[in-house]
Amino acid sequence: MAVCVEEQRLCLPAAGCPGPSGGPAAACGMSRLLGGTLERVCKAVLLLCLLHFLVAVILYFDVYAQHLAFFSRFSARGPARALHPAASSSTNCSRPNTTAPSSGLPEAPSARPGPTAPALPPCPDSPPGLVGRLLIEFTSPMPLERVQRENPGVLLGGRYAPPDCTPAQTVAVIIPFRHREHHLRYWLHYLHPILRRQRLRYGVYVINQHGEDTFNRAKLLNVGFLEALKEDATYDCFIFSDVDLVPMDDRNLYRCGDQPRHFAIAMDKFGFRLPYAGYFGGVSGLSKAQFLRINGFPNEYWGWGGEDDDIFNRFTKIQNTKLTMKRDGIGSVRYQVLEVSRQPLFTNITVDIGRPPSWPPRG
Repeated sequence: MAVCVEEQRLCLPAAGCPGPSGGPAAACGMSRLLGGTLERVCKAVLLLCLLHFLVAVILYFDVYAQHLAFFSRFSARGPARALHPAASSSTNCSRPNTTAPSSGLPEAPSARPGPTAPALPPCPDSPPGLVGRLLIEFTSPMPLERVQRENPGVLLGGRYAPPDCTPAQTVAVIIPFRHREHHLRYWLHYLHPILRRQRLRYGVYVINQHGEDTFNRAKLLNVGFLEALKEDATYDCFIFSDVDLVPMDDRNLYRCGDQPRHFAIAMDKFGFRLPYAGYFGGVSGLSKAQFLRINGFPNEYWGWGGEDDDIFNRFTKIQNTKLTMKRDGIGSVRYQVLEVSRQPLFTNITVDIGRPPSWPPRG
C-alpha cells in the first residue's frame, strides 16, 4: 500500500495540468516545450546582439586609430620638409673636420611597425655561380652609365647585400685614388659583378686625395678605414685595393681570414710573379682586429713604394718597424674631410691629408 502511494506521487501531473487523462496533460507538456525553446532562442538572439555590438566597437576604434595615424604623419612631414628642403635630392655633404657628423649617411629606418622579414640562411662558403677564369680587357668604352645598368642591385654609395642569404662578414673595399677616372670605371665594371657572385655584403669607398701634393697611398688607406667605420660600424673585413688591379678569377674570394691576406700574388705586369719576396702591395685584406693590432698603415711614406714593405714588416715585426708602428699609424693619422659624395656605384670621400715634410720622403 505504501509503495503504491509513492508510485502515485511520482506519477502526479504538474500544477495547472488537470490529470493524466490525455488531452489537458499533453497540452501542458507542449506549452512547457515551447516555453523552453523560446527561452533558448531569446538567449541566442541576445548573444548575437552582444557580438554585433562588440564587433562594431572594435571596427570603430580601428578606423579611428587609422585616421589619427594618417593625420599625425601628415602634420609631422610639413616641419621636416621645411627644415631640410634638399634632404631627399642631394647626395653630397661637406665636413669641416673628421669629427663632424656626415649628412650623407643613410636615413634611420622608420620606427613604424611592419611585417617581420624571415631570417635568411647563411651564405655558403663556396658560392654557387662562380665562373672561374675571366676575360679581362681594357679597350672597349666603359661609361659609368653602362656600369650602373649592369648592376641594378647595387645601392647608392656602392652598397650591396645578397637577397637570398646572410654573409658571415661585412666587407669595406677601400681604394686610394687621384686622377684615375679611366681605371675606376673598369674597376667598377669588373669588381661589382664579381663581389655580387661571391655573395658578399660590401661597400666601395674611393678615398680621393685633394690637391696636387705627393701622393700618400698608405695614409689614404688609414683614412678609408676610419671613414668607412663612421658610415657603418659593422664592417669587420677591409680589402685595400689599387684602382688598376682587377682579379682574373672570381674564385679569388674577397674575404678576411685568420691572418692578413694578399690577393695580388700574381700580376700580368710582373709576368704573373711576385716582384720580390715579402711583397704585400696591390690588393690586401685585413680584419678589423688585425688592422687595429698593427696600428694600421704608416703615414710617413709619401710617393709610391715603401709602404708595402713597411706593412709586411708590421706583420712580422722585424727591422725597425716594431719600434715605429706604435707611434706611426691609425692612431696618429691627421686629415680633413672635404666632401662625401654617395654615387650610384661607390662612395667618394675627398680628403686633405696635408703635405709631405721638407726632408726627402721615404720610399
